[in-house]
Amino acid sequence: MRAILLVPVLSLLGCTDAVSGSNAFLDVPDAGAPSVDSGPLRDVPDDLPARSATGLDRRPENRTCVAFARPRLGSVALTRVFPSLPSLSGTVALTPSPLEPGRWFIVSQSGTVWSFAAGDSARTPALNIASRLRAGGEGGLLGIAFHPDVARNRYVYFNYTAPPQAAGEALRSRVVRFTLRDSRTIDPSTERVILEVSQPFANHNGGSLAFGPDGMLYLGFGDGGSANDPRRTGQNRDVLLGKILRIDVNVPDDATPAYAIPSDNPFAGGGGRPEVWAYGIRNPWRFSFDRVTGQLWLGDVGQNRLEEVDLIERGGNYGWNTMEGSSCLVGTSCDRTGLILPVVEYGRSEGASITGGYVYRGGAIPGLGGAFIFGDFVSGRVWAVTRDGAGAPQRTLLASSGRNIASFAQDADGEVYVVYYDGRVDQLTPAGEAMDAVPRTLSATGCVDPANPLRPASGLIPYAPNAPFWSDGAEKSRHLALPEGGRITVGADGDWDLPIGTVLVKDFDLGGRRIETRLLVRHEDGDWAGYTYAWNDAQTDATLVTGSVTREFPAGRWVYPSRDQCMECHTRAAGRSLGLETAQLNGDLVYPATGRRANQLATLEAIGVFTAPLGDPAGQPRLVNPYGAEGTDEARARAYLHTNCAQCHQPGGPGRGGMDLRYTTPFAGTGTCDAAPLAGDLGVTGARQFAPGDPARSLLALRSRETGMNRMPPIGSGRVDEPGVAVLERWIRGTRACP
Repeated sequence: MRAILLVPVLSLLGCTDAVSGSNAFLDVPDAGAPSVDSGPLRDVPDDLPARSATGLDRRPENRTCVAFARPRLGSVALTRVFPSLPSLSGTVALTPSPLEPGRWFIVSQSGTVWSFAAGDSARTPALNIASRLRAGGEGGLLGIAFHPDVARNRYVYFNYTAPPQAAGEALRSRVVRFTLRDSRTIDPSTERVILEVSQPFANHNGGSLAFGPDGMLYLGFGDGGSANDPRRTGQNRDVLLGKILRIDVNVPDDATPAYAIPSDNPFAGGGGRPEVWAYGIRNPWRFSFDRVTGQLWLGDVGQNRLEEVDLIERGGNYGWNTMEGSSCLVGTSCDRTGLILPVVEYGRSEGASITGGYVYRGGAIPGLGGAFIFGDFVSGRVWAVTRDGAGAPQRTLLASSGRNIASFAQDADGEVYVVYYDGRVDQLTPAGEAMDAVPRTLSATGCVDPANPLRPASGLIPYAPNAPFWSDGAEKSRHLALPEGGRITVGADGDWDLPIGTVLVKDFDLGGRRIETRLLVRHEDGDWAGYTYAWNDAQTDATLVTGSVTREFPAGRWVYPSRDQCMECHTRAAGRSLGLETAQLNGDLVYPATGRRANQLATLEAIGVFTAPLGDPAGQPRLVNPYGAEGTDEARARAYLHTNCAQCHQPGGPGRGGMDLRYTTPFAGTGTCDAAPLAGDLGVTGARQFAPGDPARSLLALRSRETGMNRMPPIGSGRVDEPGVAVLERWIRGTRACP
């Protein structure tokens, strides 16, 4: 039997639990709880020592485990993929199939959609709606987006231009929905029109569409065409042209209209069309959401001088036709009040028609992580929005293709592809050394004992959270490496701000052997990045993993995350370092260096790592152990959600559904109880985020039991945490009504 790391201290503190409106508390795992997180106390005897006032006598000196330089961008090549496929004139979009790994859908402006897999020499016809649209110029079949719950409902959406239906109308933009027959073909008889927009001229139709992390459908429409926006639609919030729209398509099939207005749209209560999300757009050609931050990036085609990249915000005014890029459209002065300027822009000497792309989240080119990739249809150049030494955005030329760049694509691993109008597809690949300063082996990081890399370096401080994150049954130990002289600032919300140069070290053991060590590093620019090391079979060292890798072990399958996948959980909204917060570390730990058991907060304060005194731990908040026996069902379930879900589901986080699952948020304010789902219902009739008394209708529990696309958390796990989900189900079952 392994030692219990976290010990009961409730009776000593005289505290109450979270359900009564104060704090949640630490408890001991019961006899049936899994050994999900043994912390740094591996092989400690079961007889825990008596409590001491502090676990360490002094702060250890750390001169070896410090932040290394962030990877820098090296040379980038455009490498052709799918070379066996014949050309496809008028290609405008490419997207991976959400139902069949390795399969793609490619869209032609003429009205045809095809599917194929890597290595195929021919494409499979998926859909032909050429007779329903008007193609040519800037019109035709322009965009594709799969519903987030496509595995259940089989829905796929398109944006195309149809022939005119009224006097004075050049075209009619139409957003429609079809149903997939299978993973490769789409049923043409299932078309349902969602929204139509009259186009007074034949150009500037936009045509992009994408589902956001909130489950809403975002649509891009140009200003209606001609030159200079003659009808001034860009600044007119009462029309849909020149806008980014946001609608909810999760409505009954007999609903009229075929969409609903999200209540948090900026003009849902008046002041403009309720569908409008942002305005002042000239001709949006390709936008996408960053899969880590949830930010919406857009390429907006200019008129005569400037092409621009925009970060789209709720209710934002992007200036057209008062401005083109950062310049006044007419004259040298104009009223810029309330206008949002481009992130970057370029002039006619470098290109003439921007094509928006994706934020790079792959592992092949480490220095490109977090950069927005875009190109130009006319010049064929490919750029990245990177940051200079001061953190300001800058435009970096990556490559020149010499071809017409019609679109970009991104695969499940975050790699980015360039899609040309003639049907050719290139992938961004590394070319030459990237001047990457990241150590290639764990032993070279300075974070482990040189004599035995399985042990931490002497300058590291062990810690363990009260409510551990589920990691497919792996046992974990954690260590904090602070730079010499660096101290921790505790925020008003109890979250910890760690100094630049900090390294967090987490070891994973599966089946009694070390399989992975992850470093979370705060770099010189103040932001964080994750690095994964896979251990060798001899247990003598671990090697850097640059992309996501899956390995099979006797104890089960294990996924090593890529650098950017690490940051999908370590969100900016949650402060990046998830376990280092007051409520998580307000518990006891046996410190291997001294053999003493002591409260972690008291120990850290005693060795002087905080910028200001914390005070008595008895007056600080605590989280319970979700797998334990102490505390109420609600206290344990809320601790579980805080650890496993709240890093995304909180204000400013990338999670869908509008939920706030932090333990500090009262249950009534979480946005879950009897709340309708915003990102699919898993086919469950009457599904709610939290259905009082009914776990079978509660998506909080149902998604935690999923192992496919609908799983929550979406990455980092392939096995269901049965004891953890049981905690959620017990809480739901015992809750009779919403507060």
